[in-house]
Amino acid sequence: MTAPAKNRRVVVYPDAATVATATAARLLTHLVDTLTVKERADIILTGGTVGIRTLSEVAASPLRDTVDWTAVHVWWGDERFVAAGDPDRNEGQAQEALLAHLPVPEENIHRMGSTTEFETAEDAAAAYLADFEAQGEPVWDVAMFGMGPDGHVASLFPSHPVFVTGSEAVSAVHDSPKPPSTRVTLSVDLINRAHQVWIVAAGDEKAEAIAKALKGDKAIPASAVCGTDATLWLIDAAAAAQA
Repeated sequence: MTAPAKNRRVVVYPDAATVATATAARLLTHLVDTLTVKERADIILTGGTVGIRTLSEVAASPLRDTVDWTAVHVWWGDERFVAAGDPDRNEGQAQEALLAHLPVPEENIHRMGSTTEFETAEDAAAAYLADFEAQGEPVWDVAMFGMGPDGHVASLFPSHPVFVTGSEAVSAVHDSPKPPSTRVTLSVDLINRAHQVWIVAAGDEKAEAIAKALKGDKAIPASAVCGTDATLWLIDAAAAAQA
């Protein structure tokens, strides 16, 4: 389930706050540049502490209004299969931190389904894949992911069958080692269609997994994701301490 990193670059910032601020500026600049040559930009947003802080920094940035947000489509790499409005949902956190402050058309926001809408996570996964296909199977310009202390990205966990042997482009995840236990996730292969994959992480609790991932440890899901044009690790000094 792993692939070699393409044009990998590791950028180390002094602390988590700088990771968020710098990543926000990088994303905004990349969107502006993308929309000068394309009519549409597609991005995957991440959750997590640093990820949501990054989204808040995007919302607060003076560069925010340089982006034509009506031409931006927003996706997620994974979602917790809980009720709509549950604070655990990535899309709700992103809505509060960023999307509520931007003129992104509702039809451009591609949320993964909840237990309010679907009986099973399998149904939610199938609906998300159908949405992706209906949109013409876009290639994401930027796919952003946080990384857990165990090296998981999206809801792809070490040793979990969905990571090790999963073959579905969008999968239901049961018995997640991190609660909530039921989730929906993109596969490694689908993620790796992105032009650029960014891993955004901070904290010394991530250092061991980052070191293993950067050395190509195949047991670490973060080592498996890569962009076709670039793979960026945007991390702080504490997270880079063992690399």
